[in-house]
Amino acid sequence: MSRREAILDIYKMVLGAFLFVSPWLFAFAHGVVAADAWFSSAIIVIVSLATLVGFAEWEEWLAFLLGVWLVVSPWVLGFQHTSAMVVNLSIGIIVMYLAALELWVIHFLPPDTPHHADKT
Repeated sequence: MSRREAILDIYKMVLGAFLFVSPWLFAFAHGVVAADAWFSSAIIVIVSLATLVGFAEWEEWLAFLLGVWLVVSPWVLGFQHTSAMVVNLSIGIIVMYLAALELWVIHFLPPDTPHHADKT
């Protein structure tokens, strides 16, 4: 049985994969910056995959917190004003948005209902 919001988890997996290759794409494949990208991307992909296999709300909250980490990590780890910061901010904000959107969908939208033909 598939969930209508599962596509958001697939988007997060794609973002995680992009984050994984970003150190090579944007030439920061060294040190703590690359390690942060690889570690964060691995967790994003694993959490998104786990959510696809068996949904639990806490997985979306974890994805949201991972997005928050990506946003604050340039300042925490000291790589502000770099291309890595732009990548982390961009992906972090999108991951936060997708996780928040999925939480909103599961709590505030009615469940799927079959479409009915006009009753005329």
